[in-house]
Amino acid sequence: MKKKLFFLSIGLSLVLAASAQAPQGGISPQMLQEIVRQQTTTAADRALRNAIAANAIDNLAQNHLNAGEPDTHFSVETRSQSITDQKSSGRCWMFSGLNVLRANFAQRTDSLTIEFSQDYLFFWDQLEKSNLFLQGVIDTARKPIDDQRVQFFFKKPLSDGGTFCGVADLTAKYGLVPKAVMPETFSSDNTSRMSRLIDSKLREFGLQLRDMVTQGRKASDIEKAKTQMLATVYHMLVLTLGEPPTQFTYTFRGKNGKPVGEARQFTPQTFYQEVVGQPLNGTFIMVMNDPRRPYYKTYEVEYDRHTYDGHNWRYLNLPMEDIEPLAIASLKDGQKLYSSYDVAKFLDRKRGLCDLRNFDYESLFGTTFGMNKAQRISTFDSGSTHAMTLTAVDLDANGHPLKWKVENSWGAASGHQGCIIMTAEWFREFMFRLVVPKKYVPENLLKLSEQQPIMVMPEDPLFVADE
Repeated sequence: MKKKLFFLSIGLSLVLAASAQAPQGGISPQMLQEIVRQQTTTAADRALRNAIAANAIDNLAQNHLNAGEPDTHFSVETRSQSITDQKSSGRCWMFSGLNVLRANFAQRTDSLTIEFSQDYLFFWDQLEKSNLFLQGVIDTARKPIDDQRVQFFFKKPLSDGGTFCGVADLTAKYGLVPKAVMPETFSSDNTSRMSRLIDSKLREFGLQLRDMVTQGRKASDIEKAKTQMLATVYHMLVLTLGEPPTQFTYTFRGKNGKPVGEARQFTPQTFYQEVVGQPLNGTFIMVMNDPRRPYYKTYEVEYDRHTYDGHNWRYLNLPMEDIEPLAIASLKDGQKLYSSYDVAKFLDRKRGLCDLRNFDYESLFGTTFGMNKAQRISTFDSGSTHAMTLTAVDLDANGHPLKWKVENSWGAASGHQGCIIMTAEWFREFMFRLVVPKKYVPENLLKLSEQQPIMVMPEDPLFVADE
């Protein structure tokens, strides 16, 4: 025992000696002594240390004064529909967008229900993003490999995340099919391995294209090479996701699950015309709450799109007191909405409740967490990470929101029957994006949304963890 203490003492002396030689700004022996001196060692501290060492932090920080069943009454609620499950994938943007489209179809027909194939749209999303990467590499090929924009492309060639712009552009270009026609596969439910392999292949292809450009090869040769590369990616997608159908037979079903009418022949494009009816682009505006930037200005995020020839995420930045009436007006008319949040903050998964009072981290750790929304965004502490479908709001006697509800895409057993309830206070702090049909937007805001946008780079903290 004495021998161990001797060597421990020698080791500590060596550490302190090394620290003494550290340049200004390092942890000096004197600083370390002061840090240690400020620690408390009461019986309560020791008990707390033992508790935290053996338990999940959220279990210990849970505020039991706020642990009852959440209030599930909503004064304004859209028609319920089946809950979807994105499994181990980042496709929340697609699930939320398609949930809005199928809700619109059910509302328009008043009897027919459907679930669209997420796998089908994901196939084209991944092929289009592969082309976006390859063409982006071609466009920036004369820049050095460590250029910020070149590194943006190579860092993550392929992603399963996205925005409502992807839903609008991809459905208009490739149409839709029912889930029964192209069901999920293991790789669509679990995207990481497939994505890593295609990422690796795309990076290899990207280096080849850079060489072709810098060698002065003809544009037609480069285009031919890119086409062959995309054929390889297409083959990998067919093996992992299945081959997209070009035509199919389908019978619509009513609320009771029984067939309605005769079986009909469709292509993905004619099915899209049947269930959506018109291109989505031009029918909605996108609003954002970003308190770092001036409100009532329009912004556009460079390269925040799914197809090379598609639309970047373009949004009108508004304070929450202007966003909330847009959502309320839509919900009152039965319109579900695409929306996004930093959902992990103060989420009680078991109850499906987002509430600032769910967890008392400050008392547990004896400190405060005092950043406001703008500061959290600026320091990468918070951002738009998860899309869900806004479905309900509870209003007080003066028409002010008390709480909100969203359909999530984590399965029916998750949260509150597949949904998440959010207090009004939480909503204002951690809600970011909302897609609103133009008919619910006042004329003055529609005009502001048509301003020449201010370009925002994709490295911006609010978008690096995109949903």
